[in-house]
Amino acid sequence: PGLLVVIPARNEAGVLGECLPSLVAQSGAFSRLVLVDDRSTDDTRAVASAIAAGAPEPGKISVIAGEEPPRGWTGKTHALATGLRAAGGSFEWILFTDADIRHPPGSIAALLEKATSECRDLVSVMVRLRAETFWEKLLIPPFVWFFQLLYPFRRVAEPASRVAAAAGGCILIKCEMLEKAGGLEAIRSAVIDDVGLAKLVKRSGGSLWLGLDPEMLSLRGYANLREITRMVARTAFDQLVYRYSLVIG
Repeated sequence: PGLLVVIPARNEAGVLGECLPSLVAQSGAFSRLVLVDDRSTDDTRAVASAIAAGAPEPGKISVIAGEEPPRGWTGKTHALATGLRAAGGSFEWILFTDADIRHPPGSIAALLEKATSECRDLVSVMVRLRAETFWEKLLIPPFVWFFQLLYPFRRVAEPASRVAAAAGGCILIKCEMLEKAGGLEAIRSAVIDDVGLAKLVKRSGGSLWLGLDPEMLSLRGYANLREITRMVARTAFDQLVYRYSLVIG
């Protein structure tokens, strides 16, 4: 199929060696893969380039440098847009996935099967988050439950429901629908770009599906309470419109 994979990566040298090969091994399922080094200060680009050079089909894989986002754009959304521009050509599907996600074998084919068999325009998977340190074990499971409380997966998939959500670590979207919804420019300033994209698609008449995959793993770690607090502050708190009363509720 005409499928493009776009991966934004910023300071991911420590996990790319495990995550990127899990996608490269599925090169038969995509037409092109573009990794955007989003102004990393570590060896992200060098690690990614080495993996690309050793790929079974290296001609399908590109590692490019990202740029400072223009005013009004968030960094990740601009990196995704940069990857789309660099890919050029025409594709039927786009897979946006994070650089810290380790995909199980056949994940791309499974996503496509889900989308095509159920006529979905956007299919997203909430990956299994790492829970190894004390604070991760204490707070990550409630955070996932909180997300499901805000966005019940069953209601996300119902066309009549106004609930719309996606998990930014893994989003498969039909190109035609992305254009119809206004493209990435329509969510250029969104802090929660994944949920923003899902809302645009649903408002444009698109069909969504959101689920969990325990075999798809995020290797991003949170060593202490401060790191988890920062993550929650820039995600969950934004979804609650920065209202402490809703947090207490």
